[in-house]
Amino acid sequence: MAGASVVTAGETGSGTTAKPRSSSRPGSRARPKSESWLSRTEFESGLRVVSERMPEVRSVTLGVWVGAGSRDERPEIAGSSHFLEHLVFKGTKTRSAREIAEAFDAVGGDFNAFTSKETTCFYSRVLDRDLPMAVELMSDMIQHSVLKPSEFEAEGRVILEEINMHEDAPDELIHDLFTETLWAGHPLGRPILGTVDSITAMKRAQVLRFYRRHYVPANFVIAAAGNVDHDRLIRDLRRHIDTGPVKRRGPSAWAVRRAGDVPRPSGAQLIRNRPTEQAHIVLGTNGLSRNDPDRFAFSVVNGVLGGGMSSRLFQEIREKRGLAYSVFSYHTMFAETGLFACYAGTTPSRAEEVLGLIRRELHDVRGNGLREEELERAKGHLKGSLVLSLEDTSGRMSRLGRSEIGHGEILSVDQLLERIDAVTLPDAKRAAERVLSQPMSLAVVGPFPEDAFGGSDSTAEAAVAAHHGGGR
Repeated sequence: MAGASVVTAGETGSGTTAKPRSSSRPGSRARPKSESWLSRTEFESGLRVVSERMPEVRSVTLGVWVGAGSRDERPEIAGSSHFLEHLVFKGTKTRSAREIAEAFDAVGGDFNAFTSKETTCFYSRVLDRDLPMAVELMSDMIQHSVLKPSEFEAEGRVILEEINMHEDAPDELIHDLFTETLWAGHPLGRPILGTVDSITAMKRAQVLRFYRRHYVPANFVIAAAGNVDHDRLIRDLRRHIDTGPVKRRGPSAWAVRRAGDVPRPSGAQLIRNRPTEQAHIVLGTNGLSRNDPDRFAFSVVNGVLGGGMSSRLFQEIREKRGLAYSVFSYHTMFAETGLFACYAGTTPSRAEEVLGLIRRELHDVRGNGLREEELERAKGHLKGSLVLSLEDTSGRMSRLGRSEIGHGEILSVDQLLERIDAVTLPDAKRAAERVLSQPMSLAVVGPFPEDAFGGSDSTAEAAVAAHHGGGR
């Protein structure tokens, strides 16, 4: 989690249209021929398929989104979603891992996956003519992986090395430590990779049960973008997935995944002593959920605070004072809440000064809101970032999948731009007050004594010790 978060089509809800409509009314603007077409089909099995036609390209990005992530795991199998992400590549009942890799290499295709707190996504990018092959192989992998005992043991060792690598990267680790400090004991607070203890103790039978429970058509969203024909995609999928009859076509009702109680921001702090050259600081609190009406307004606030080179944090901490190379803020949204945080990496002797500057900017925005020129500049930055993120098939597939699995509908780009444009200064001030008036949590990694910054809270120490071995 590095870099400022921006509003993307996949993060902000949706509405789906079937095909572009032209108009001959006086004064109307004809749609460009390259405008994409959106289609959606939902089956009785619960499987949902969304596609966006881009006839001007010769490729297709296909994604299989699974509604299962680290928040869906029991503590004793923490990391099982990410473990499965690795194992799905290791062969099925009819294909070996090598055969799967060779099939994609033979057509110049890309194939990868990632795990988040709420989803796991497998995706490939191929030439349009090779889409049926990608559909067949990916359908086989997500449904018929065998999770061989030998592969289970080998991948377990690989994941332990991944955890060790993550622990050795303080600029990445700090974000996990902050989340665990903010939401100690809540599923959203647990690290996606799991822990050394959970991965070491995990049994193949436990992962297999998780796989069989979550990797079912009712929990899948298939998203495709590029030179794709929706009806042909449906025909290909029906050969390899038990879809059942069509339930509906076109937009569905708004539907955010069910989640538990909203975690309270702890307001706790954690100081981890590490012999690093830099101090890594994250300060933040609860953000807004994916269905919160103020989410667009707060995205503008986040942009002003730390979303770009003209943001307050970048200008005050890096440009004016030269105190940090990397400084930014981000806002991540989940089903029932969100996470807002500010990050800076600085010389340990200047850490208190940098932290004070971050607090000062947060206090000023909370109390005084934004200036008109800041508002307009941040809105322009968000709109430009949004449109640029949709310049290729991968970006468009991602917006489809994230929106459908997160909300059940997809806002058009024009609708998103309109909602950003509609944010006013009072809207931004209201959103800032809602978020920034909550208790702030702090996580710091660096060469500091135990009592630095007022020391760590016991709840934060206990939460982090459970996930990172307890050592300082």
